Amino acid sequence: MNQLIAPSLLSADFAHLAQDIDMINNSEADWLHLDIMDGVFVPNISFGFPVLQYVAKLCTKPLDVHLMIVQPEKFIPEVKALGAMMMNVHFEACTHLHRVVGAIHDAGMKAGVTLNPSTPVCMLADIIRDVDMVLLMSVNPGFGGQKFIEHTIDKVRQLRQLIDETGSKALIQIDGGVNLETGKRLVDAGADVLVAGNSVFKAADPKDMIHQLRSL
Repeated sequence: MNQLIAPSLLSADFAHLAQDIDMINNSEADWLHLDIMDGVFVPNISFGFPVLQYVAKLCTKPLDVHLMIVQPEKFIPEVKALGAMMMNVHFEACTHLHRVVGAIHDAGMKAGVTLNPSTPVCMLADIIRDVDMVLLMSVNPGFGGQKFIEHTIDKVRQLRQLIDETGSKALIQIDGGVNLETGKRLVDAGADVLVAGNSVFKAADPKDMIHQLRSL
């Protein structure tokens, strides 16, 4: 089975947003990845719900919403109102992670948990059976276009082992520095979903790049 590809809206051309979303709609992309940043949890601000409401109306792909914010549980109703398929919160931002995951499920969405590069996979041992996806950040969150952190390959293998040992159904998603070279190594290590930003939106033929990533 081909892995899933989730282009990241953060790398789109916001002067021609509708055009870029139309490209995604007509591509082999599986999901659209939406990075919400608050300037507190990460050193950048991306976009808020007024923009996302516009995106949700135009996009025909499932929405994969990644909240890089403090107290993400406060925005479960807003993310649900977008029609999001997945709501992804950071392990580091949730004091009561089990409660947040349960609230996301109660709202009718799939629940994802993200680990920053410095957070070890073993921290997920007590929650791995309850989540639908784990996102491993392969760059420090906050900005696109960063260099891929090599240790991520080892973390994917560790996470695959944890999932297999516990019987978890969680998918493994990777975000940061994903291109054809790193993507192939990530898939070989056990990744299920690749988030691709610059490698897609800066490509000469974005739809062909999505096809190539999906075929790794």
